[in-house]
Amino acid sequence: MSDSGAGERPGTSPGVSYPSGERPATLREAAAARSAPVRVPRTGPDAVIPVGDVVPGDHLCLIYDSDAERYAVLAAYLRDGLAARHRVLYLADEDDPDAVLARLSAAVAASGVPGTARLDLRAAADAGDLVIRPIVDAFLATGGFDPDAGAATLAAEIDRARAQGYAGTRITGETSFSLRGWPGGDRLADLERQGRPGRAPRFRAIALCQYDRRWFPPDRLRALASCHDGRVRVDDLYDDGVLRITPMFTPYGLRLAGAIDESTLPPLRDEIRRAAGRAGHFCLDLSDLEFCDLAGLRLLAGTGTGGPGRQVLLRGIPDYLELMMRIGGWDVTPGPPRQGAPR
Repeated sequence: MSDSGAGERPGTSPGVSYPSGERPATLREAAAARSAPVRVPRTGPDAVIPVGDVVPGDHLCLIYDSDAERYAVLAAYLRDGLAARHRVLYLADEDDPDAVLARLSAAVAASGVPGTARLDLRAAADAGDLVIRPIVDAFLATGGFDPDAGAATLAAEIDRARAQGYAGTRITGETSFSLRGWPGGDRLADLERQGRPGRAPRFRAIALCQYDRRWFPPDRLRALASCHDGRVRVDDLYDDGVLRITPMFTPYGLRLAGAIDESTLPPLRDEIRRAAGRAGHFCLDLSDLEFCDLAGLRLLAGTGTGGPGRQVLLRGIPDYLELMMRIGGWDVTPGPPRQGAPR
């Protein structure tokens, strides 16, 4: 066994690189280093990009487990695209564009994503800024799916947006049509591969392909995901470089990464209060929580007192936090159910 860790300060991680070879002096600094966004590649099979960070040329997939997750990402994608004067093309696996527009409008309004409560998708559609096309018309008009013809259709839409003076194009499409037995439906990957960087990043275009994990076989989903630059996820609720708070959907709750201390406790308290204000149970995932001070522990231990009919689960509790709970006696007092970190 290597002895390279001998003499390291508590709370530092040998798997993290620090500038000039210096290691942080505190757990809080270690947490900030581990939470730094540079640790996540911008493109590639391991890239997971917040939807608010997408840029022209991106070809990403949204793999979702619930409608709440799907529409939280789409709400931000539509909001940002319309604000940037992008023309948004929505390819729907339904024949009635008006029904799709009604579904999108209701889901976006209910998503809780900042800046979307008053987003008027119908006005955007009337102005031509949001275009909803049934996939059966866009890709299947000849009775089958041809990847090259599909790519030509998307290219024509992008060129049309440029000619009409839009600053860019955002495309998002439902992919469940490929599971319905249409001739050529099994060639969806051939279309996806044409969107890779250097192949067809045309005129400030962004593509976001929607995949419902509940419907696609795992092997096929992995193969289709590999045709993209990466995956897109919901935006963080809070990230100051020390603590990152990210929504979860299955189960509903919050994922915490980094450090809870006097500077990050107020925003955490606010987000927990908002999460607890929704109906039903919720989960706090602490798997990536590197440091928590005593005040933070009190907040976490007290989340189980949200009232009748509510249960809060603390999931992935790190060993150091379990030890703090035992020392403080919180392991034998009423509080939220606890689930340790996986070993």
